[in-house]
Amino acid sequence: MRFLVGDPDSDLTRAREAEEDVALPLSTRIRVTLGELDKIRAQSAQPGVDARFSDGHAYLSVFRFDDDMIVTPLLTHQVGHDAPTLHLRRHQNDGLFDRFASHVEELWTRGTPVWEGAHDGQA
Repeated sequence: MRFLVGDPDSDLTRAREAEEDVALPLSTRIRVTLGELDKIRAQSAQPGVDARFSDGHAYLSVFRFDDDMIVTPLLTHQVGHDAPTLHLRRHQNDGLFDRFASHVEELWTRGTPVWEGAHDGQA
């Protein structure tokens, strides 16, 4: 499992927080996610949980499961649960699914490991 999250201390996260202007800021939500990921890693008997910080996270949430993808384009001044959610299925080459997948792969490639010494799910 791979998780690409924003850096809670980045300028991009702070800018997104200013746009959202909600009681539970993005940096806190990211830290809660990281805490839960730490628990999963600690309890997992199998290697394969990896996380990276992305510098391009602030306006998109993507969850991919084989040939299905849930995409939430985050809108200015709104949090994710107030944004539209798209369920994409891969039906063709270079369609909408592949374009989002390629975008996420690029962000993953440019991302930096969350955990010291972690690489491709290996801690």
